[in-house]
Amino acid sequence: MASLIERTLAAKLKKAAKEFPAISLTGPRQSGKTTLVRTLFKDHVYASLEAPDQRSFALEDPRGFLAQFDGPVILDEVQRAPDLFSYIQIQIDEDRDRTGRFVLTGSQNFLLLEKISQTLAGRCAVMHLLPFSLAELMGREPLDLESLGRSVPKDPKASPRNLLETLHTGFYPRIHDKQLRARDWLDGYYQTYLERDVRNVLNVGDVEAFGRFVRLCAGRCGQLVNLSGLASDCGVTHTTAKRWLSVLEASFVVLLLRPHHRNFGKRLIKSPKLYFVDTGLLCYLLQIHAPEELLHRAERGAVFENFVVSELYKNYLHRGERPRLHFWRDVAGHEIDVIDDRGTELAAVEAKSAQTVAPDFFDNLVYWQGLPGNKDAPLALIYGGDQAFKRSGVCTYPWYVL
Repeated sequence: MASLIERTLAAKLKKAAKEFPAISLTGPRQSGKTTLVRTLFKDHVYASLEAPDQRSFALEDPRGFLAQFDGPVILDEVQRAPDLFSYIQIQIDEDRDRTGRFVLTGSQNFLLLEKISQTLAGRCAVMHLLPFSLAELMGREPLDLESLGRSVPKDPKASPRNLLETLHTGFYPRIHDKQLRARDWLDGYYQTYLERDVRNVLNVGDVEAFGRFVRLCAGRCGQLVNLSGLASDCGVTHTTAKRWLSVLEASFVVLLLRPHHRNFGKRLIKSPKLYFVDTGLLCYLLQIHAPEELLHRAERGAVFENFVVSELYKNYLHRGERPRLHFWRDVAGHEIDVIDDRGTELAAVEAKSAQTVAPDFFDNLVYWQGLPGNKDAPLALIYGGDQAFKRSGVCTYPWYVL
């Protein structure tokens, strides 16, 4: 059951509720936000702004809506009644020493964070919940990222699912909770997302064009963002494509990996790379109907790379930290899939979907380590096999350690 799977973020949320008057939890729809906060904060009254009667009350009489709650309250999808934030601020300022009073959740990060920055800055802890991580599904602690590229686990716990099944199913809690067929559930999720979220936010008139845009993004997974190309192929303006992409990112559908900017004496690529938050949704958009199809699809490498990037992102966000992940590529074509900026050092991570490690898998890592300032940098290769070892100075990990 999804409700029984412990979320890594839980401890951080409980700690924040003892330190801040309000905490906000954002993330994609169906990532488990409501389940998590209702499990953690059982003494809080729960109100969902998705319910028409609650929403109309909050919109028409925000002061009266809040007055009905004597104690702490969970306000779900709170961005649906934006005027509430000003009245929440008033109540917090009247009793600043009262912590954990408001738990705010929302699936539209751009609307929620805009209101928090305007009215609740310094009063509200902001956290993000993505779908399950692999570690959560396996019932273990997340990988210690500080050790990635430094040491190799002696006996890593294997996943009960195989790699292709893991990639194809994805990590949305509902699928695992109800043991649903991933493609059937994702079909409904995708349609609901288009109809309810994006059309409301963007006022998209041409849903077909937007659907085509999302699928084009899926086809460019792991590639540099080319907004002009996306706009042209979709038949929309450059401005529209830029706006749509920003909303997909803010809605936790896609994530953009920005380039690392440290100057190595070569001109660097400036565009971000495009990934999806969930590999199951990515496979659905790529029309990969079954796990075994991935074996023969040209996109297998990109889907695996997406898996590695998204799991590293979850590792940071679910520990309540801001991701410090980038990629690096120079104009000569040398590339590192992920640069983990640890502040005092940079760790380089490569992703390869093959089950057998080939010697050339290490080439870009060795090249990068040879650049000025990288001599002692941690190097990691994550691949589709099941052995952990160190070769050519590179710590090599099976995919299920993430």
